[in-house]
Amino acid sequence: MKKSSFYIIGKHAVIGALRNPLRKVLRVFLTEDSKNKINRENQSLNLLKNIKIYYKTKKELDKYVGRDEINHQGFVAEVEHLDNFTLKDFLNENQNKNNINLVALDDVTDPRNIGSIIRSAASFKIDGIIVKERHYPETSKTMYKASSGSIEYMNIFKVSNINTTLKFLREKNFWIYGFDSHAKKDFSDVEWKGDNVLLFGSEGFGLNEKTEKYVDYFVKIKINKDLESLNISNSASIVFFHINKAKKILD
Repeated sequence: MKKSSFYIIGKHAVIGALRNPLRKVLRVFLTEDSKNKINRENQSLNLLKNIKIYYKTKKELDKYVGRDEINHQGFVAEVEHLDNFTLKDFLNENQNKNNINLVALDDVTDPRNIGSIIRSAASFKIDGIIVKERHYPETSKTMYKASSGSIEYMNIFKVSNINTTLKFLREKNFWIYGFDSHAKKDFSDVEWKGDNVLLFGSEGFGLNEKTEKYVDYFVKIKINKDLESLNISNSASIVFFHINKAKKILD
């Protein structure tokens, strides 16, 4: 059965898709300059072999941007969706792995924030991101551009219900840490041993009240007391960096 396809734009998004052996790239649309960049920067990989290439002017590529108002940089690709890799599949394949760290996004909907979180998670070796299926902008050009190709290397687990998933993970001996600016404990005081879920709430309202009952510990990021909060993607980056550093110490 043929999968549906969609367009992604931006240098790193397109090159990331071309590098991913699990991603089917149907066509790429390039300027002459962007083609030369791919060949020059990826000489040993021959990324454009067996790929349908269409050469366009910058103005011709502008039509693929649509309402997203982002810079295509001379790179557009039509790609198929990746095969769905479920959370249960991941846990079955990693039964003997210690110190798994997953991220759960509760009602986080902004494509730019989600893409940035994916990029940071991949950079700091987070094991996967759990998203609510109806809030995940799966074909968003903005999200792909913000992830800078990192989405090709990150496990994204789409679930219908975050609360049911958290309940399931608690039964699998995961600790659920809810990030809340009003929490008493700073996240950097946690040892981060065992298997953990890092739960982040929506950009405007924080954690859902119904979701909070599945949280084992509420933690916060200490910031300047004169400021209210950090952007969610900035918060996530700080947490991911710290946990990656802690894991290296544990290892």
